[in-house]
Amino acid sequence: MPTEILMPALSPTMEEGTLAKWLVKEGDTVNSGDILAEIETDKATMEFEAVDEGTIGKILIEGGTEGVKVNTPIAVLLEEGESADDIDSASSAPAPKTEDKAPESEDEKAAAATPAAASAGAGAGTTPTALKGSDGERLFATPLARRIAADKGLDLAQIKGSGPRGRIVKADVENATAKPAEKAAPAASEAPAAKKADATVMPAGPSAEQVIKMYDGREFEEVKLDGMRKTVAARLTEAKQTIPHFYLRRDIKLDALLKFRSQLNKQLEGRGVKLSVNDFIIKACALALQSVPDANAVWAGDRMLKLKPSDVAVAVAVDGGLFTPVLKDADMKSLSALSSEMKDLATRARDRKLAPHEYVGGSFAISNLGMFGIDNFDAVINPPHGAILAVGSGIKKPVVGDDGELSVATVMSVTLSVDHRVIDGALGAELLKAIVENLENPMVMLA
Repeated sequence: MPTEILMPALSPTMEEGTLAKWLVKEGDTVNSGDILAEIETDKATMEFEAVDEGTIGKILIEGGTEGVKVNTPIAVLLEEGESADDIDSASSAPAPKTEDKAPESEDEKAAAATPAAASAGAGAGTTPTALKGSDGERLFATPLARRIAADKGLDLAQIKGSGPRGRIVKADVENATAKPAEKAAPAASEAPAAKKADATVMPAGPSAEQVIKMYDGREFEEVKLDGMRKTVAARLTEAKQTIPHFYLRRDIKLDALLKFRSQLNKQLEGRGVKLSVNDFIIKACALALQSVPDANAVWAGDRMLKLKPSDVAVAVAVDGGLFTPVLKDADMKSLSALSSEMKDLATRARDRKLAPHEYVGGSFAISNLGMFGIDNFDAVINPPHGAILAVGSGIKKPVVGDDGELSVATVMSVTLSVDHRVIDGALGAELLKAIVENLENPMVMLA
């Protein structure tokens, strides 16, 4: 029967998006991997690929439509031998939403009550068909995958799906070995106590009508919130309301680092590489997370996850909001590699060309406002990170040396915002100490 193509969740925070432009039209034949449309998420404009092959039978949502909810049917895909008449007969009665659909049996009622069943197929391109394995476990497969499996005499219960939420797609049955597949571990997003931030929830306070009334008679302009600004507002409100922040502050003497940086930049000039202070900060934080591994952790609802690699996120300001692209394995990369990668990520972030995997994850973040002349500030933790380092500008100040002599040094103030559920005070102090030592002794970072 005809298969519905659903509005996908193309980013972790996406609740709705704009179906910017269709790249196919009704009657077009598509194959798995073909680009169907361009969709604007809360973070970027992304291409949406077909999961299955077939013919575009009907486009349900026109290009340019804003506010399309995730999992809303946007088009109908026809299999071989099907026609538009099949769409009309299948849609003669309004189809109920997935969460409201009445199960046909007691087993289905029980399965539909579970979080996995309720969310199965979320973010997928087409509506999955629910089957049951020999042990009663619900299986999800696309109609095309089902048909190929039947033709080849394959038992779908023995095939591990590679589609969204483990759905079995065409490639899985074509490459099937018929060996029993290990049961996949629950996705982090399906952890019992994990909560998904609702990007449509706005900060508490007076309603729009109440605020507008306060400024009756005064000239103002209403600014419509785009998806990114709504997401930033919702996530930061959630972060400040739910994360028990505490703050650790240190001053860092930068003179040795600035001298070392100048020497390196002269040597790297022929390669077109110019290291910034921020590159050193990224490296220092990444190495500190390896030195203090208990602090390299995130909060996961009802548990903590301790990470092995140092994946460091860096806040990048863009028009209307910010991105936090993640530099993975930052402790293993050279300063020049980190500098090049950071420049590339920042450029594509400002152009809103980052893919979700480039700004999701990490255990630690850096927010640097020093280039704006800010002496110091407190940053808000980006869930699920365990901490974020707020970096101020380097300022010449009088300091008392270890020998008691007064001198002038370039001093940078930093504040470490810490999630007390993940990192206790002493552990946070140990992490910040390691960061300071790396920055005040920069040559150690190359050892």
